[in-house]
Amino acid sequence: MAKITFHGVGVKAISACVPPEIVYNKDLGYLIPEEEIEKTINNIGIEQRRIAAPDVMASDLCYRAAKQLMEDNHIEPESIDVLLFMSQTADYRIPATSCLMQHRLGLPRETMCFDISLGCSGYLFALSTAFAYASMQGVNRVLLLDGETFSKIVNRHDKVDWPLYGDAGTATLIEKGDYGESTFMLNTDGSGEEVLKIHAGMRNPITPESCVAREREDGNIRNDLEVFMDGMDVFNFAISKVPRCIKALLQETGKTVDDVDYVVFHQANRFMMDFFVKKLKINPERVPYCIHKYGNTSSASVPLTMASELRGKLDGNHTVVLSAFGAGLSWGSAIMSMRDCNVSPVIEY
Repeated sequence: MAKITFHGVGVKAISACVPPEIVYNKDLGYLIPEEEIEKTINNIGIEQRRIAAPDVMASDLCYRAAKQLMEDNHIEPESIDVLLFMSQTADYRIPATSCLMQHRLGLPRETMCFDISLGCSGYLFALSTAFAYASMQGVNRVLLLDGETFSKIVNRHDKVDWPLYGDAGTATLIEKGDYGESTFMLNTDGSGEEVLKIHAGMRNPITPESCVAREREDGNIRNDLEVFMDGMDVFNFAISKVPRCIKALLQETGKTVDDVDYVVFHQANRFMMDFFVKKLKINPERVPYCIHKYGNTSSASVPLTMASELRGKLDGNHTVVLSAFGAGLSWGSAIMSMRDCNVSPVIEY
């Protein structure tokens, strides 16, 4: 595993934006037998999700979140040295969406911009990258945008994936300052590539046949441009790796669960998160959830949870653990020293 420790940099502000359209899982009778809907909702913990309009991209949601963050914190565009865009649903293959966001946000041409693409663990990996740049001489502020519109890559007749995913965009401001120690532990196992995957792409070129939706395993329907997930394999992977990673992180940093004010998990599945809480013996009051109202927003779920549930709760000094896992397979956790983090209200676009 990669263990990375930072001093003198931290998260100054967080914001989030979601689409206004709400889709309710109780209305999935066309996909799931009516007698199983309530059980499904209780197991995954998702009552409703936000779905972006056809012409609204992850970058649009991130743009609104970034504008809100900059306005609420009186951040001048000229003060941003690095902009990172983390997403699996970027605007284009070429050019990088971060370059487009630099222009839209009015950031100076001297701003360094690049995209990061990873699974639901992506925020942790991107945040560590932001911390690394903010630690460098010549960089004072990094703006990290993380957004996903998975509704555009999940088939509405896929009974495994469609009840899970929602859309969101977030912005996180990382800067130098009087912050304590923050440590990240990041891990990868590429042997699990088939567990969560979109089949068509460069290695498997897109053809007319790739765009045809057809019946797959267990009656699920999707085309080769839409995501496949083996839910049981992901579940087994997560319950095996996540608690172990957090325990190792606490041991390496000389902390205990009682030293942590909040533990923010990737909002993948309520049953899974409840398992983590019991396994690690965490006080449930220290674990925020927003999965019931936003669903699984992939890599955006950790910052969205913080924006949704920790607004007004991060004044002063706090110790926060973040943990996420996803395609790759990849997973990671971080223990962060947070000080006076300004969390903006979640907005809609």
